[in-house]
Amino acid sequence: MKLLIGIILAFTAIFSGSPLGALLLGITFALFLESPNEFIEKSIGTRLLQAGIVILGLTISASNTLSITTAYFPYISIFVVIVFSLGILISKISRVDSKLSILIVSGTAICGATAIAAISPLIKAKPNQLLTSLAVIFLLNAIAIAIFPIIGNNIGMSDEQFGSWMAMAVHDTSSVIGAAVSFGGGAVEIAAPLKLARTLWLIPLIIVLGVFYKDKKNTRNTFPLFIFTFILAIFVGNQLNLSDMTSSFLKDASSALLIGALFCIGTQINSKSIKNIELKTIFFALLLWLFAIAASYYLVKVL
Repeated sequence: MKLLIGIILAFTAIFSGSPLGALLLGITFALFLESPNEFIEKSIGTRLLQAGIVILGLTISASNTLSITTAYFPYISIFVVIVFSLGILISKISRVDSKLSILIVSGTAICGATAIAAISPLIKAKPNQLLTSLAVIFLLNAIAIAIFPIIGNNIGMSDEQFGSWMAMAVHDTSSVIGAAVSFGGGAVEIAAPLKLARTLWLIPLIIVLGVFYKDKKNTRNTFPLFIFTFILAIFVGNQLNLSDMTSSFLKDASSALLIGALFCIGTQINSKSIKNIELKTIFFALLLWLFAIAASYYLVKVL
């Protein structure tokens, strides 16, 4: 019965075309219908997300992507370094658990759950630290998808401004894409490559933590190689010179996969992990995120 309900909700989410609606339906399925753990495997949402992004790459202009990424990458790099450094400083002052703070700071500065999953074995994080950090990031991502498109439209941001803002201000790639899709226009075509450029900072983070913690185990295959597949898709799409009809079809297919991914991601919420989050941990993550939002907005406006 739960499988049938899950399938119905998943198709409802996809046909609604709403990233926020898909996430909320996934959360509803997980919490209120009490779906069992791993009812929908975590890898399914990840694979749908990656497939959607790669297909989106086929429809993006290579020249525009190169120029935008080249223009923004120095600012993204400054943003990552400042947010990470400030996060470590705040965690010391607020006395948040050191390993938990590294997980949250890495997720905020670089790429959300991807960064957290990649570095947790490096720093030998405990299961409760991993679950807590993922739950905090998940909650903030849900808020981002809900409010950022509204803010962006109300203050008259352009597609490029909003897409670049989301690429820096929001934790997970799925939520960046979800917010950009909700905003509309060409925002998602700006947000996707810039967010993946930000994810490249995961490489030096893994190297530094691997040296600092003197543990090189479990470091293989932690970096999302689909980024390079996405870049390849951009150049392949430009070489194929796709027709408007084909490009439109691919964008619709990409959107459906991304929305389906958000539904699957929503089903991974764990009520127990949320209840175990300490108030100071939430305050720390929220304070750092608010700084990230303000700093990234400033960078976007001065460019």
